[in-house]
Amino acid sequence: MRIGLLGGSFDPVHQAHLTLARTALVSLKLDQVQLIPAGQPWQRPPLGASRHDRLHMIKLALGQEPGLLVNPVEIDRTGPTYTIETLESLPDGHEYFWILGADQLANFCTWRRWKEIVSRVQLVVAQRPGSDLIAPPELASWMQAHDKRLIHLPFEPLDISANEIRQRIARGESTAEFLTESVGQYVTARGLYRQRTA
Repeated sequence: MRIGLLGGSFDPVHQAHLTLARTALVSLKLDQVQLIPAGQPWQRPPLGASRHDRLHMIKLALGQEPGLLVNPVEIDRTGPTYTIETLESLPDGHEYFWILGADQLANFCTWRRWKEIVSRVQLVVAQRPGSDLIAPPELASWMQAHDKRLIHLPFEPLDISANEIRQRIARGESTAEFLTESVGQYVTARGLYRQRTA
């Protein structure tokens, strides 16, 4: 199978995440795209919603949409979550495509055992507002030396950030255009992000 992997904090999952997953599914002719919510991202400050809430919001957002599903492998793991450990836990025999935004590409060489990551997957990069689709020199030279290609996903970036959504919720403003109805209702019912001001 050809499987896309889209990792992130998904705090909360929003329309740009879903659009990116759908675009990758179609453009790369994938059998499925798995959204992988991080348990405890080592390069990020503490998250606004719990592991349980973030996982449940993704399930609500995806519903029964064909080809899109959630993989809880990092949620189920304790301690900091590293991409290479996630990849090592996946079943063999499939072709994996790691989907990341251009902002993540810029610091990719700071990821733990990044060369092993690139050797295990096809790297797919999508445009993000304010970021260039250019691999850092160290990554570019390593990929060229190992006959690996960086796949550029045809994706019109949506100017949506989870941080902005959290701030809007904290101010009591509408987020209907950014979240699916089911996720918006869950956020309200659970009182998520209400105390978060940054």
